[in-house]
Amino acid sequence: MRIVLGIGNIGSQYTGTRHNVGFDVVDELDRRHGPFPWSRKHHAQIATWVSPHGKVLLVKPETYVNGSGEAVQALLAFHQAPTSDLLVVVDDLNLALGTLRVRADGSAGGHNGLRDIESRIGPAYARVRIGIGAPAAAGDAQIAHVLGRWSEGERDDVALMLRKAADCVETWVGKGLKEATAFNGPLRPPPPRPKPVRVSPPPVSDVPPA
Repeated sequence: MRIVLGIGNIGSQYTGTRHNVGFDVVDELDRRHGPFPWSRKHHAQIATWVSPHGKVLLVKPETYVNGSGEAVQALLAFHQAPTSDLLVVVDDLNLALGTLRVRADGSAGGHNGLRDIESRIGPAYARVRIGIGAPAAAGDAQIAHVLGRWSEGERDDVALMLRKAADCVETWVGKGLKEATAFNGPLRPPPPRPKPVRVSPPPVSDVPPA
């Protein structure tokens, strides 16, 4: 069994905000493979996707971002699942919009949801960080940024980003973490540099000059 848990805040006032990008990826998987019936248990909303590779729980905690670890801990304990069966999908304002970073473990990096999960199960769990871009200023501007909605000019990139992130999660479900890291990098990778053109030297004549 696999557990895909998106981090976000429950409630219509948070729908479509940058901090809810984890929920949005889970919803994209539900759109692709469902729609599934959702139930409420283990401090979360949960749907079951029976994929070709086995059962996958799609999870949206109801504890708000800062309490995300409560749902993680309850789910792992109830299903007696190892942390290797868990993938957390989370926003990251330290990454440019659309950049993905897949890791097997790591630090919370200042994210309160990851910090709460780590306090309950440790840092050894896989996560997909999704870049939401940083605000121009720090402090209160960060809070307004993560709780704000996408601008009109960002929406095309956001739609592409969510599709790419869902593709990444599907790869993790079917092939594992190593293959999923192929999605690491910016939303639009720069084109490869052209190879330099090698100029062949003129042929050397064997005929001595007259």
